[in-house]
Amino acid sequence: MKPLPNQTNTSKLAIPSNKKGLAAIGKYKYGLLFASPWIIGLLVFYAIPLFSSIYFSFTSYSILQPGEFVGFQNYQELMRDSLFWKSVYNTIYFAVLYVPLSIIFGVALAMMLNMKVKGMAIYRTIFFLPTLVPHVALAVLWMWLLNPGFGLVNGLLNMIGIEGPSWLGSEVWSKPSLIMMSLWGIGQAIVIYLAGLGDIPEDYYDAAEVDGANWFQRTFHITLPLLTPVIFFNLVMGIIGAFQQFTLPYALTQGKGTPANSLTFYVMYLYDNGFKFFKMGYASAMAWILFVIIMALTALVFITSKRWVHYQGK
Repeated sequence: MKPLPNQTNTSKLAIPSNKKGLAAIGKYKYGLLFASPWIIGLLVFYAIPLFSSIYFSFTSYSILQPGEFVGFQNYQELMRDSLFWKSVYNTIYFAVLYVPLSIIFGVALAMMLNMKVKGMAIYRTIFFLPTLVPHVALAVLWMWLLNPGFGLVNGLLNMIGIEGPSWLGSEVWSKPSLIMMSLWGIGQAIVIYLAGLGDIPEDYYDAAEVDGANWFQRTFHITLPLLTPVIFFNLVMGIIGAFQQFTLPYALTQGKGTPANSLTFYVMYLYDNGFKFFKMGYASAMAWILFVIIMALTALVFITSKRWVHYQGK
């Protein structure tokens, strides 16, 4: 007797749950196998050190001794550390001035380099070249340029009757000097701004020109609003980079932060505590404070971006 069409043989379709699990593992085993080097690297070089540093921040651990659990003692000592607050001030000073200036100069230079002029590829290359210079070589170069006695910058100022300051030897001018050096190497951001300018359709400019809009109106009503996603990206990356400033001031001062600790930045002081004084617990506490600060500022930028970042098609 043949079974009716609506009848099914459930005994043939039933699959044990353990076989389903084996089948799922077999399905993804090759993917997991190929991804295993990345997964192992993520665990060994990122996840384990990350969670270990949380524990070490509550201990007196050093490289030479295992240390003991001290609770919030490291964080309490940081609040009483005058050099810690000096490094915080220097870092915030640098970030508050450098990040806006890098955006202003980056956008302005990108707009200039986006003009249809013969040989523009050469000009773009010239502006990008400083980013290829290592920070140590850049520090040596600017130490010569800003030398108060025979530097090129003070020499040019003397030619127009202005007495140049001591620059890196002055507590007042040392951080502005560092900001100037950092602005010299914003070619990477300029390339990103150029890519953003290239994504803006020409139809908007044609329509604005037909309506009689001048250059100023086209810039502030078309270019800048449609460039805000790129500005937003560079703003976030600029904040993160500014609070992690290390190589350039360290090379300029040989790690001393002179004069009068005016160039002692947060990450420099963190490095000194960890690898000079072997206070790894103290340095781990500093690292997590920095993490919280950067995350808070990044979250603030993301929250406020809904008001000023405009995406095409929205």
